[in-house]
Amino acid sequence: MPTAFYSHPDCRLHQMGQGHPECPQRLDAIADHLRATGLDVALDMRDAPQVDLREVELAHHSAYVAELKDLLEQIADSGRSRSLDPDTSACPQTWAAVLRAAGAAVAATDAVIDGQADNAFCSVRPPGHHATRDQAMGFCFFNNVAVAARHALDVRGLKRVAIVDFDVHHGNGTEDIIAGDERVLMVSIFQHPLYPYSGAVPKGTNMINLPVPPYTKGPEVREMIEAMWMPRLEEFKPQMVFISAGFDAHREDDLGQLGLVEADYEWITRRIKDVADRHAKGRIVSCLEGGYALGALARSVAAHLRVLADVD
Repeated sequence: MPTAFYSHPDCRLHQMGQGHPECPQRLDAIADHLRATGLDVALDMRDAPQVDLREVELAHHSAYVAELKDLLEQIADSGRSRSLDPDTSACPQTWAAVLRAAGAAVAATDAVIDGQADNAFCSVRPPGHHATRDQAMGFCFFNNVAVAARHALDVRGLKRVAIVDFDVHHGNGTEDIIAGDERVLMVSIFQHPLYPYSGAVPKGTNMINLPVPPYTKGPEVREMIEAMWMPRLEEFKPQMVFISAGFDAHREDDLGQLGLVEADYEWITRRIKDVADRHAKGRIVSCLEGGYALGALARSVAAHLRVLADVD
């Protein structure tokens, strides 16, 4: 079965202001590069549906979901943008994008579990891994990967899932949601210190946090992943793997100071896929998080997808 690729035009309508790095052009750069390289023909292109808010409430407090819905619908009705915090703002089209981003993650999970696709990538925005149980922050509103992971567990009946996060920033929201849930193993690597200035001390025994200093390059990252992630993943034997796929640890990306390149993302993806092939019937759902240098983002996503789709 092919790799499913989920996206939606609504995800391009979300705007956080002129010059903001989390911009619609990110998705355009990915789509353009896939077409230019011919990789798009190897993928099963699918439209992301809107998420059912009951699914979101598996990961977020119901009061937060209701409050965010009301706020973003008010912004839509007003026709005017509004800041939620210094990093995160919403425009009239944000609510539609938020629903599609989380909806992609849930739909991808169902498609992979049902055998309609071997694995899936969600090219969506806004991203999600900074969204906590009851707070939007760091460009994020709903935590797409956490919602999908809880759907796999609570709705689809899986017993163990892993979340892998290789964004340059710590996935504090995902950690907040799944800390102490022994059905989930979260492994991550991120620059520290760097926004959101968390993760040095894990919140639960079900997570492996690897904070690394600025200017760390690919060989060191690979060594740490091999030594720290892989034994725990092998021991845990996840039945499905979810990826918070942030590509802002690339050496060309100004939002961090790490030194990864496309070959590193290819290697990381291959190691994740090895685990999924051994223990999870190959089941992987990957969701776009960061990545703000458009050329590096597009090339890195392509490297990631070539491994998922088993394309040379």
